[in-house]
Amino acid sequence: MADPRENSLLQLARAGQPQAAVEELRLGERVRELRRERNWTLEQAAKQAGLARSTLSKIENEQMSPTFDAVQKLARGLGISVPQLFTPSRSDRVLARRALTPAGQGKPHPTPTYEHRMLAPEIAAKKMLPYLATIRARAFEEFDGWVRHDGEEFLFVVSGRIRFFCEYYEAVEMGPGDSAYYDASMGHNLVSISAEDAEVLWVTTLDPQ
Repeated sequence: MADPRENSLLQLARAGQPQAAVEELRLGERVRELRRERNWTLEQAAKQAGLARSTLSKIENEQMSPTFDAVQKLARGLGISVPQLFTPSRSDRVLARRALTPAGQGKPHPTPTYEHRMLAPEIAAKKMLPYLATIRARAFEEFDGWVRHDGEEFLFVVSGRIRFFCEYYEAVEMGPGDSAYYDASMGHNLVSISAEDAEVLWVTTLDPQ
């Protein structure tokens, strides 16, 4: 059973996330870019691919569309797969984003079982959702079934001790410094088994919706 409280946490993180734009690919530019990354001349690249220099020049300058055989030779000569040849480069897209969250701060998001503090809340369209959570629950029965959601998740115990329930595994006890990485679509719940509320760091991947 999905936990609506947990889903709302992911929905908050995805709010305002822009739709991914489809990038136009100019094959000639892509081939030239890959050639220059390797510091190859036209002659060197053509030799590696087994193509005539004039043919490669025409491809780079969008003066001819390569045959499938030529595309295979290009990919093989550049040492990449054919799909990689048609994948636009993202190497020049430096977002230069940074967010600092001082200790004890973070955007609160309390639930009956966990009290989340969202880290780096000012950055929109994140690919990861980092948050600290104080574990209030003391028994599995306090949850409305399993918590599950899409993505993968990393868990690190900061303080206290927890019991980590996982749908397809036996429950395990974890203490400070222990960590786990798991498929978040698999049911999972945490309860504190120490006198104080335990605190954990969670990092969840955010796939575009």
